This record gives sequence, structure tokens and C-alpha cells, in this order.
Amino acid sequence: MSSNIMSSHTTPVRLDLKKDEKLDIEWQDGVRSTYSVSLLRSMCPCAICKEVRNQGKITGKKSLLTILPGNYSKPLQVVSAELVGNYALRIEWSDEHGSGIYSFEYLREIISKNS
Repeated sequence: MSSNIMSSHTTPVRLDLKKDEKLDIEWQDGVRSTYSVSLLRSMCPCAICKEVRNQGKITGKKSLLTILPGNYSKPLQVVSAELVGNYALRIEWSDEHGSGIYSFEYLREIISKNS
């Protein structure tokens, strides 16, 4: 299936964001997913964050602490979020990072890997 084709498991019918806590999504296929803000931030899909996460896979070393780009002087929360077309969500974080676009397909993928 092409990532550009919407299906019932990648089509949200309801998004509920609590900026300092979690994102709840109800999908068209009836599944409900909950993402903590820390999980979403740690799984940022931007190129820089993806590279940082993959460094351990390349070197074969697992680090207990992976430092993603951002300003960590305040508690983590969502500053703003906006829909990108009808396929994704862009989140601006309190750590001044906001280049990640979370496709709905990616959100379904990460919740199944982190459940």
C-alpha cells in the first residue's frame, strides 16, 4: 500500500491533545491510541532526531541516555500542533524543536512498536 493512500487504520476521526500530558487518537477502524508527550518527542521523525536515534544501531552500542536536539531548560510540553494536509500532524515543542512531521501512518507504527 502506498503511504499516500489513506486507509481506515491511518485515518483519525478524533484527535485530543493535552499539551503537557498526551495525545489521544481515535482511528476510523475503531482503535484508540494514546501517546505520552515524552514518547512523541523521543520518536520525533525529523532527520536530525532520526539520525541521533540510529547512531546506537550503527555503532552497536545502546546508550541509556539519547540526547535529542532541543532546549531542555523547561518541562516538556506541546506549544502548538497543526494538521499538515490530511495525512500528518506537526508539533512544536517547548524545547524549541518543531521540524518533525508525524504522519498518521508513522503514529500507528510507533504505537504498535512501543506498546
